[in-house]
Amino acid sequence: MTTAQAPRRPAAAPPAPAPGTTPTQSGTSGAARRALSRQLRAYGFLAGGLLCFALFSWYPAIRAVVIAFQKYTPGSAPEWVGTANFTRVLHDPEFAAAWRNTLTFTVLALLIGFAVPFLMALVLNELRHAKSFFRVVVYLPVMIPPVVSALLWKWFYDPGAGLANETLRFLHLPTSNWTNGADTALLSLVIVATWANMGGTVLIYLAALQGIPGELYEAAELDGANLWQRVRHVTVPQTRFIILMLMLLQIIATMQVFTEPFVITGGGPENSTVTVLYLIYKYAFLYNDFGGACALSVLLLIVLSLFSALYLRLTRTDD
Repeated sequence: MTTAQAPRRPAAAPPAPAPGTTPTQSGTSGAARRALSRQLRAYGFLAGGLLCFALFSWYPAIRAVVIAFQKYTPGSAPEWVGTANFTRVLHDPEFAAAWRNTLTFTVLALLIGFAVPFLMALVLNELRHAKSFFRVVVYLPVMIPPVVSALLWKWFYDPGAGLANETLRFLHLPTSNWTNGADTALLSLVIVATWANMGGTVLIYLAALQGIPGELYEAAELDGANLWQRVRHVTVPQTRFIILMLMLLQIIATMQVFTEPFVITGGGPENSTVTVLYLIYKYAFLYNDFGGACALSVLLLIVLSLFSALYLRLTRTDD
């Protein structure tokens, strides 16, 4: 016995295109609308980022350049004074000391703070066990707020009951004045800055080292190259771009050092740790001279811009 089958419904007809258009034109216009919508969303996100840069980066920079040519005090109308602010700060006795200390700090940071992270990255790259643990340990100082880190080192350097001198006494070694001595204060701050900021640099170097093909090291070992020769002829050439870029960034950062002199030494002793950025702070918030502070900022900007252009010019390669 068979059952009757229900009649099949005819398939729904596709929607008719709009009058005056073909199906191909209708599909093309829909794709164009979707592409336009994606572009509008992209430009919307881009506009948000540009607005943030304009409000919090570009406008303050342009405003600082304008104030550098004004006699400006909060609460009073600004008065144009031309280059008088630049003339005044150039004749300030602290100006030369600030630049000398800043350049000395930069050189010491290159000798210590640039070599140590690279060597540490080489050591971490050779480890076979507990790599993740040591990476976390190296990066931990970066996660500590800079002011907290400076306060810890200030206690560490205390000439009386500080951990540094207590350790030296335990080892029957001569103690040091550390940040209280004019001849050792700047070097002590370089050690602080190196410890606090090298974690990120070590990880960048480590990533670059792990990107070097292992066949290059194997070929060097077959040729009888020792560890130093492998580093010199394989590691350094393969990471040259990273080394040059990090060197430029480190020089720019160290020439703007402020936290360590401000928190640990207060610019002393005998102005031996007054840097350019710390002198800018003194002009603005101690002398209430915002015109002089902005003039110093513009001079620092010019010096760093010229140095960066020269550095990139000298290190530029065909690739």
